[in-house]
Amino acid sequence: AAASFRMRKLGSSDLVVPEVCLGTMTWGKQNTEAEAHQQLDYAVKERGLNFMDTAEMYPVPTEPETQGRTDQYIGSWLKQSGVAR
Repeated sequence: AAASFRMRKLGSSDLVVPEVCLGTMTWGKQNTEAEAHQQLDYAVKERGLNFMDTAEMYPVPTEPETQGRTDQYIGSWLKQSGVAR
């Protein structure tokens, strides 16, 4: 069942986001693509979370051969998940 998250205004913008954010900085270095997909399934499909922390330098620690892998995992999950963007 989807959770009901408390919402909060993001800084001085008009954006309103959940107080809970899914961190992705370990995907592709400390976690496999399958583990990332499992975490996304739980957070998004089961709990209804729609807020993720991503960065072009992820995963950490940063290395040229793994840079951007987190985004690749999110993209592959979006393609197969059936979740609307």
